[in-house]
Amino acid sequence: MLLRNGLEPWHLVVVTLVAMLVFGSKRLPDAARSLGTSLRILKSEARALKQESAPHPPREPGGSEPPAA
Repeated sequence: MLLRNGLEPWHLVVVTLVAMLVFGSKRLPDAARSLGTSLRILKSEARALKQESAPHPPREPGGSEPPAA
């Protein structure tokens, strides 16, 4: 039952302190910025993949929509 309660606020404090000890306070903003950029790229790629694989609704024959060029 290790993960029964999930994350608690003091877990985040411990993780922050360990990160400060490992990376140092000068490199943390750069690491956070690069992590944010990576997450933003991942999110946009996942959104594009969903749009690609989404089924298009069938068009009715003789509809008023012009053919796609």
